[in-house]
Amino acid sequence: MKIGVTLPHAATVDDPDRLRDFAQAVEGLGYDYILVYEHVVGVDPATRPGWSAPFTYKTPFHEPLTVLAYLAGVTQRIEFTSGIIILPQRQTVLFAKQAAEVDVLSKGRLRLGLGLGWNVVEFEALNEQFHNRGKRAEEQIELMRLLWTQELVDFKGRYHRIDNAGINPLPVQRPIPIWMGAGADVALRRVARIADGFIGFFPAGIDPAPRIESFKAMVREAGRDPAKVGVQASINVEEGGPAEWRQHLSRLNELGVSHVTVGEMTQDVGAQVARLRELKDAAGELAG
Repeated sequence: MKIGVTLPHAATVDDPDRLRDFAQAVEGLGYDYILVYEHVVGVDPATRPGWSAPFTYKTPFHEPLTVLAYLAGVTQRIEFTSGIIILPQRQTVLFAKQAAEVDVLSKGRLRLGLGLGWNVVEFEALNEQFHNRGKRAEEQIELMRLLWTQELVDFKGRYHRIDNAGINPLPVQRPIPIWMGAGADVALRRVARIADGFIGFFPAGIDPAPRIESFKAMVREAGRDPAKVGVQASINVEEGGPAEWRQHLSRLNELGVSHVTVGEMTQDVGAQVARLRELKDAAGELAG
């Protein structure tokens, strides 16, 4: 089971040296990956009655691929993932090119976590359609995998046309692994059909077993081997201590979870690294 760390946006967004120091510290502790989540634009909740999202225009976010390109140059071993990038908000070929560049700069350490999104405001701001995002995302993934594995692509789909063209350089990984988050069953079935892994969001106090077993059943229904499709969960180290953390990790390991991400904590980078050291010690042989 691999254990990763969520990048603390607020604590590092205004200081690239602190960003570098955090990444090198968690790599030195033996963590397996750094996860970067995102939003492109934030809204003014005063103009939107009923807005319930936990972020606004005052909430800072790194841009995932840009910051991972930087971290690739200041680390050696640790892997990178996004969690999650909203794929249908982006131009497919440009995004495929950017992701390939990060994979090249990191020497094959990139894993893409993608999703469909829920924020209509962002889709409008990026001039993309919201209501067809599921169908477009499937075609986007098909096309990106072609772009990452073939020098020339001749593709005519519902939303894309490429006439014998390709990106250069190709990524180290051919193709780059694609993991997807999902909530509703229709989205989960899509993940089971086309993704390399499932990014699960399991609320505190809710047993993740039924959701994980349901996903594995969907993978089998899609004619795939569940052992070859990863599952990512998370752990909150602000709740409990080493004994509770180890119990939670053991339970996730029993359920076949392949990746566990430690959630973002304090804005104090030093305090966060100290807490991460405690968790790594508690994980013991479960990590690796």
